[in-house]
Amino acid sequence: MSFVPCAIVPSHDHWTALPGVVARLRAAGLAVFVIDDGSGEPAASAIAALHAPQDGVVVRRLAVNRGKGEAVVAGFRDALAAGCTHAVQVDADGQHDLDALPRLLDGARRHPHALVSGAPVYDESVPAGRRIGRWVTHLWVFVETLSLRITDSMCGFRVYPLAAVERLLAEERVGAGMDFDTDIMVRLFWRGVPPLMVPVRVTYPPGNTSNFDVLGDNVRISRMHARLFLGMLVRLPRILAHRPPPLAKGAHWAGLAERGALWGLRFVALAYRLLGRRGCMAVLAPIVFYFHATGTAQRRASRDYLRRVLGRAPGWTDTYRHFLDFAGRALDTFAAWIGAHGRDAVVLDDAEAFLRAAADPRGALLVVSHHGNVDISRAVMESGLRERLTVLVHTRHAENYNRVVREFRPEAAARMVQVTDIGPDTAIMLGQCVERGEWVAIAGDRVPVSSRGHTSLVPFLGEPAAFSHGPWLLGALLGCPVHLLFCRRERPGRWRASLELFAERISLPRGARADALAEYAAAYARRLETECRKAPWQWYNFFDFWGGDTR
Repeated sequence: MSFVPCAIVPSHDHWTALPGVVARLRAAGLAVFVIDDGSGEPAASAIAALHAPQDGVVVRRLAVNRGKGEAVVAGFRDALAAGCTHAVQVDADGQHDLDALPRLLDGARRHPHALVSGAPVYDESVPAGRRIGRWVTHLWVFVETLSLRITDSMCGFRVYPLAAVERLLAEERVGAGMDFDTDIMVRLFWRGVPPLMVPVRVTYPPGNTSNFDVLGDNVRISRMHARLFLGMLVRLPRILAHRPPPLAKGAHWAGLAERGALWGLRFVALAYRLLGRRGCMAVLAPIVFYFHATGTAQRRASRDYLRRVLGRAPGWTDTYRHFLDFAGRALDTFAAWIGAHGRDAVVLDDAEAFLRAAADPRGALLVVSHHGNVDISRAVMESGLRERLTVLVHTRHAENYNRVVREFRPEAAARMVQVTDIGPDTAIMLGQCVERGEWVAIAGDRVPVSSRGHTSLVPFLGEPAAFSHGPWLLGALLGCPVHLLFCRRERPGRWRASLELFAERISLPRGARADALAEYAAAYARRLETECRKAPWQWYNFFDFWGGDTR
């Protein structure tokens, strides 16, 4: 489809920063529609002086102040009449960093059906009351959309897909005042318009006069949330049917969107401190229920796994229990990082084996899994051992987690290296780690994107599944001992860990390399299967594990 963007700038008594805003928009090649929402003098004359249709600037004046929403809607009508497909909404007071404009436009160009919105990054100039009020609205929006995807609905710097807006305005009434930005964004989301959030720096300029009426606009926003909440309940089946899909899909497990955010992880960590595990699980239960109800792919994967490991057809309550167990794992991990669990929380199957591995000057490769909670053993291990550990992750999904860890215990966060492919530089770095006697940890039950075609189909829970060659190729490259590390929960607050020597050295004979790799993968799969049968609810790979090499 064609991409013809323009800009809409609503203004009520804001005129000092407006010429600069208009100049920046015109420099970006955008036609600009300025809507004077009943400004008084001297603002009215200053705004009118900007009218220059021959230079791409059109000023329309509303005789009386109708509110920000009415002004933007008037701009929509002008933009549609001019044949525009997208409209950039920008406030007139200069709060928004227009350096972000190219990023917003690029997002709209790549995703023409999305609402591309600024996600404000505030400096110290933001009033504390305004920040608190925004968070209240954020929480309501999470409820009204049954989603965490709209991280800020109040930013007035965004790019609208005008076709979707035109259909919405023909059928529904949206807020006329300061409730407009949130109201229209939620209603578009209900109709299947996906949000794309782009970080935007926002400042409150010195001398800036706000049009926000503390009493009247807060009442108006409260009424809006009441309407949206009731509307969500009435239209729930339709809303769930039209939920916008992620903007990028992938068949690989790494393509599944991370269903969380840094603020949410931070909230969980704090809630644990205040409520304890039982109280926090009670709070999380309805949230897990929502993710279980809406996570079709993850629920299907859970059912497939449980059918194999339990030997029966699992029901809805079984898959919900599996999801809830995963939430409990996250809580336990946070508890360990903030010091709620001591070293006696983890019982070692063979303490002597652990001590021998720790004393080995050659270093080692640790192959872990998504069964149980190996992070517990990492969290409670001695600082000296933890400093020797480098963890390889295949996506950046772990970044939020590690940032939260650093907030609560800066010394506890491990070195995490994000790798999609172990190239020469990474291999050299890991080799140096092992030469210093350090440990490198890698998951054996995930197939990285780069490993497609580098897997072996081996028996696992009754049917062949693809296991990556990555750990065994890395072990052969590093030339060090390879250990398997498992840590399963025995009861609340108590885990059992085992560190087992898998191979003194990975050997890949010339001419029999493929067979050797398949044998290592099969041996690992057999050991992982044993753990899964001992604790069936504690394996947390919520994707189609038996989907073949493409997974």
